[in-house]
Amino acid sequence: MSMRERFDRKLNSLRNDILKMGSMVEDELKLALKALNQLDIELAGQVVSLDKAVNSLRYTIEESCIELIVTQQPAARDLRSIIAVMNMIVDLERMGDQAKGVAKVIPHIVKYPSDLQLPEIKEMGLLVVSMLHQGITAYADGNIELAKTIAKQDDRVDGLYASIFTQIMKRMAEAKDLEKVEATYEVLRVARELERFGDLATNVAEQIVYMVTGNFKEPK
Repeated sequence: MSMRERFDRKLNSLRNDILKMGSMVEDELKLALKALNQLDIELAGQVVSLDKAVNSLRYTIEESCIELIVTQQPAARDLRSIIAVMNMIVDLERMGDQAKGVAKVIPHIVKYPSDLQLPEIKEMGLLVVSMLHQGITAYADGNIELAKTIAKQDDRVDGLYASIFTQIMKRMAEAKDLEKVEATYEVLRVARELERFGDLATNVAEQIVYMVTGNFKEPK
């Protein structure tokens, strides 16, 4: 086996690890949203456990990237792919943190389930899950056109967050006891975690554009 063949095999292994990490983060967010919908504290605990696995994989991938750079001295295009991966795993890990943040809110709002009856929350959740899934697909296929659509969807996420913020502020103003105010505020935290998740999905899309084209531009 030639040096190039060995290098390509390692790059392919790295690619598979990224796809695995992306899939794990997607599963983590879906589980957090299911726990939120059912107000299931046990499921929320499973999210925290899954996040630990995501973090562990991030550092494994990072070590592989460093090893490739140091030992293989990759050419420009290959180096660009490795750098993009190193940036993506940071964003994916942070996306896992946002999912964990959603799960951690659940114990604080179980007494006031009516506060979750905001259709925008559900729409935000579905949208950011889709954005991540599309990002994983775009990376797997090197599809920059798909990556470019992700930022446009993030505009919708931002709009939903703005709507939720307005509604929550009104509910907090109308609340008559401190515990109710605190629970209502936790719902806003959920929206904020999802909004940030969308931002990070957009970051991943930017890295895909950079990896394929060599130009680091916002994918619009």
